[in-house]
Amino acid sequence: MDLWVFGYGSLIWNPGFEVEERRIARLPGWHRSFCMSSIHHRGTEEAPGLVLALDEAPGEHCDGVAFRVAAARRDATIAYLRDRELISSAYLERELPILFRDGAQAMAVTYVIDRAHVQYVAGMALEDQAQIIARATGGRGPNDEYLYNTASHLAELDLADADLDWLVSRVRGLKPA
Repeated sequence: MDLWVFGYGSLIWNPGFEVEERRIARLPGWHRSFCMSSIHHRGTEEAPGLVLALDEAPGEHCDGVAFRVAAARRDATIAYLRDRELISSAYLERELPILFRDGAQAMAVTYVIDRAHVQYVAGMALEDQAQIIARATGGRGPNDEYLYNTASHLAELDLADADLDWLVSRVRGLKPA
């Protein structure tokens, strides 16, 4: 059976696995948020960055990209995603229902924040997020690069996110010219 993977952050612009099909999809009951402290990819333990996670939010939704993976590559893709996404156990792997624009539905592997994990930092003001994102750097590069790439790819897909757009503007204003 083919596998669907729901991307809402860096998976949109850097899935890292072979994809048969990409479709715009909506995940009900969750929202995209810089609610995960990043101590590996976009920050360090000494100077954490922030990365996006899906935080449960009844009545809300997150628009993103669903990737269909051929059945023959299912196990390899899951193994890759687990190595990438579960590095610090702050994400939980879930299979959740997604909705496509044409009304069709599917179950997709999705990585959501573990609210009990020490890296969960919900409720942070956007200004505080901007200050962290402007200065943090981790193993995969600067935190602002992650923000810029995600926001620009969402905009290209006509999936603009007002909080990310504000953060882009503010973080650019905080960076030296």
